Amino acid sequence: MKKRCILLLLSQFIVPVLSYAEAPQDVDIDIELSQRLLERRDSMQKLLSVIDTKYAETTDLLNKIQLKIEQKRSSLDALSKEMDSYQDEIDHLSKELGAQIRLAYILGHKEKLKLILNQNDHALSSRVMVYFNYFNKERLDKFSEIQIAMDHLEALDKLRQAESAALADDLQRKKAEQVLLVDARKQRNELLAKISHDSASQQQKIFDLQESEASLRQLMLGLPVDNVDLSDHQEPAAGLSVSNQGDSIDSADFISLKGKLLWPVTGHLVNKFGSARTEVKWDGVLIEANEGLDVKAVARGKVVFAEWFRGYGFMIIINHGDGYLSLYGFNQKLNKQGGQLVEAGDVIASVGQSGGQSRSGLYFGIRHKGVPIDPLEWCRR
Repeated sequence: MKKRCILLLLSQFIVPVLSYAEAPQDVDIDIELSQRLLERRDSMQKLLSVIDTKYAETTDLLNKIQLKIEQKRSSLDALSKEMDSYQDEIDHLSKELGAQIRLAYILGHKEKLKLILNQNDHALSSRVMVYFNYFNKERLDKFSEIQIAMDHLEALDKLRQAESAALADDLQRKKAEQVLLVDARKQRNELLAKISHDSASQQQKIFDLQESEASLRQLMLGLPVDNVDLSDHQEPAAGLSVSNQGDSIDSADFISLKGKLLWPVTGHLVNKFGSARTEVKWDGVLIEANEGLDVKAVARGKVVFAEWFRGYGFMIIINHGDGYLSLYGFNQKLNKQGGQLVEAGDVIASVGQSGGQSRSGLYFGIRHKGVPIDPLEWCRR
C-alpha cells in the first residue's frame, strides 16, 4: 500500500515534467515548419519575379519583331508600287520607241539617200536631214531611258528579294518567340496555382496582403518625397470606365491638379479606394485594362522607383514634390528608370498582370507623405 502511494505521488510529478519537456520540441517543430513555409513562399516569389521578367522580355521582343514585320511589309508595298511605276515607264517608252522605229521603216534608208542626192532643192534636203537626225537621236535617247529604267527595276527587284527574305526570318523569329511566350505564361500559371495552394487559407491570404502592404510602407519611408527640380523638363463608381485621353495638365505644383489629373490608363474601375480586399482595404484603385496598353504619368515628376516588387509586380513610383507620390503596379514592363524626369502623359509602363495577378490591370495609388489618399478625388470625373 505504501509502495502504491509512492508511485502515485511520483506519477503526479513526473507527468507534468514530461509534458513540460515535450512542449519545446513541439514548438521547435512548429517554428521549423513555419520557417520552411516562409522560405518556400520567398522562393516562389523570387521565381515569380524571374518568370514575370522573362514574360516581359519575351513580350517586348515580340512587339519589336512585330514592328519590324510591319515596317518590312510597308517597305515591300512601297517597292512594289515603285516597281510598277518603273514598269509602266518602260512600257510607255517602249511604245514611243516602237512608233519611231515604224516611222523610220516607212521612210526607209532609200528615201534618205534620195534626199542626199537631190540637188534641185537643197533647202528641203537639209530640213529633211535634220528631221532624220532628230528621229535618230530620239531613238537613242529612248533606248537609254529604257535601259536606265530597267536597271532601276532590276535593283528594286533585288532589294525586294532581300526584304522578303528578311521578312521570312522575322516571321520565323516571331513564331519561336510566341512559343516561348506561351511557355512563360504556362510557367506563371502553374506557379500561381502553387502559390494559391500554399495560401489556400483565408488567414494566409490576409497575411500575404498585409505583408506586401507592410513592405510597401517600408519602401515608401526610404523614398525621397521632397520637391524635385523640373525646370528642364461625378465620382466614378466601380465598374465604370476611366480614360487617360484628353489634354494633359502641365504643372509642377501637384496640389493645384486636384480633380484635374488624367487617369493613367483607359479601362474599367473594378476596385475603389477603401473597398474590401479580403479583410484589408485597397489603398489605391484597381483599373482593369487590356494587357499591353500604355500606362501614362498623371503629372510631371521624377521616377524614384522602377523595379519588380513583391505583391505589386513591376511597379513604378513618381515623386511630384511637396510629399506627393503616384504609384503604378502590376505592369507588364517598365519604360522608365529611376532618376528619369517625366512629363504628364509620358508613357511609363504597359498594363500587365505581374506580381501574381490573375487578370490584367493596373494598381494606381497616390500618397502624401506616405499616407494613401483617394485617387478618385484627384482624377477627372
